[in-house]
Amino acid sequence: MLGLLDRLGAATLSTDAVVHELYGTPGVQTAVRARWGDDAVPGGRVDRAVVARLAFADPADRIWLEGLLWPLVADRIAAFRDDVVSRRPPPPVGVVETPLLFEAGMDAAYDATIAVIADDQLRSRRASARGHQSLAARELRQLSQDEKARRATYVIENSGTLAELEQSVTRVVGLLTSAGPAGLGPPDADAGR
Repeated sequence: MLGLLDRLGAATLSTDAVVHELYGTPGVQTAVRARWGDDAVPGGRVDRAVVARLAFADPADRIWLEGLLWPLVADRIAAFRDDVVSRRPPPPVGVVETPLLFEAGMDAAYDATIAVIADDQLRSRRASARGHQSLAARELRQLSQDEKARRATYVIENSGTLAELEQSVTRVVGLLTSAGPAGLGPPDADAGR
């Protein structure tokens, strides 16, 4: 999806990519090793599958990991926003892909939110194809598709064809572009969600 947004001229940031990058930093590696031992950081590299298994198996471990990573991710998002608003000319819109956006309470940091929803069976097949482990535990942590759609400013249905997805994304980017700001700043106090 970010590739499509890039083609439409949006500035994009994947917080998943940020987390993967953070796992390569000495501070995060040291903290993960202290929490879970050398098995979680074999050969000096964080094993994301091991960390996911451990974090989703124990709520205290998940909370600890979120407490470690989320402030660092928030710093990267702030730097991305600063970069986007300083560009000349500015991009038509800035998009930050944030899994667990609503669950983490991070939605208030954005002018608008987009929920990309799909049929549950299709989502499960796609997640399995991407090699996601601990899918059931992850699902328990997430809001339902209906709740995400209810909370989002815009909803994109992703159960159809790629052409249908592209049409929906193009429509939402057009709406965001006509709305004004780059879509990255804190919401205006008077603006309704």
